[in-house]
Amino acid sequence: MKKLFILLAVFSTTMIVAQEQEGENMLENGSFESIDGKVKKLGDITKAVGWTSPTAARPDLFLPDNKILEIDPKTNPYGSEVAKEGENFAGIVAYSYNNKIPRTYLMAKLNEPMKKGMKYCVNMYISLAELSKYACNNIGINFSSKEFSSTEKISLLDEFSIIDIDNKVFNATFNWDRICGTYTAKGGEKYITIGNFETDEDTKNERVKKTSDLKGTQIIAAYYYVDDIKVQLLSNDEVCDCGTDKGINLGSAVIYSKNDYFKEDMTVAQKIEASTIYFGFAQDMITGASKVDLNRLVALMKADPTLRLKVIGHSDVKETELATTKPAYAGMSQKRINTTIKYFIDNGIDASRLIASDGGDRTPSASADVADDELKEAKNRRVEFVIYK
Repeated sequence: MKKLFILLAVFSTTMIVAQEQEGENMLENGSFESIDGKVKKLGDITKAVGWTSPTAARPDLFLPDNKILEIDPKTNPYGSEVAKEGENFAGIVAYSYNNKIPRTYLMAKLNEPMKKGMKYCVNMYISLAELSKYACNNIGINFSSKEFSSTEKISLLDEFSIIDIDNKVFNATFNWDRICGTYTAKGGEKYITIGNFETDEDTKNERVKKTSDLKGTQIIAAYYYVDDIKVQLLSNDEVCDCGTDKGINLGSAVIYSKNDYFKEDMTVAQKIEASTIYFGFAQDMITGASKVDLNRLVALMKADPTLRLKVIGHSDVKETELATTKPAYAGMSQKRINTTIKYFIDNGIDASRLIASDGGDRTPSASADVADDELKEAKNRRVEFVIYK
């Protein structure tokens, strides 16, 4: 009986530990928001709490900084991006022509070792930087019991624990692509490493054409931003939802990332019209980039107490189609208006100075005349502002 009691106690303790892990991210800083020290240059990944580089070629850390433009999400040498989660994200080289630019990798220690036979839901998001001359496949995650460690700028060749189900070439530069999968632990895995673990010969690559409106010089590499990494223990009856919901990819929330059109020498009306904000599919969440625009508008309204704004919300056609079968997604344009007006009110602007105008999907963006359908839809999911007299 005594032995049975001890066994039951051990079993109960194990179950409690497992239950505590379920649903929790086993990465302390999966979205790179916790920073220890001043980020001063590219390659400063160790300033993100818990993250390091397994080789001498260090990945980059990006966070808003008006003084050090090369580490700012909107002005860095590789392009411009809005963080998938929070404000910060990292960046890695996954492939380069003739290996002229060394690959880089992200590595972190999990909060505790994985348990043999247990299943884990793993998610991360990547986005190809606009000034990449190449795009590639073979971007994924490796779990290991020992950390990689090299003092040289080398490519790590090992097995993938998680990789895109189609192992496609990720060539979209205006959104975050989701990489998701279920991993069954061998037992004792303590480290997560992110990057390309295949040879150049076994890595597919495509050349990326630079658009005419893009400033800067392309690098001869496939450079990807990385954000919002999660490793979560699954219970026995849970599944990792990496698929789609009746054809709607709920994991891919494409948000159009515009250049900063706001210039100090503009008229007030021009500044207001240049402050359009954009949203992900079936989302009304305000991003970090949108807050920059909204904060400027708040400042303009506080400087001129007579200024009133018309807040015009828009959706895309696919959102309207989705709402016919999923009522929860109905009225996305109005929901975006409500969220935007609330932001103004929360920042000291009286509601009487804001007039709502629901545009639905009836008025496509004037800048949405592009060939790429996904980019066109992303430009349509927006809230615009004009002076109301």
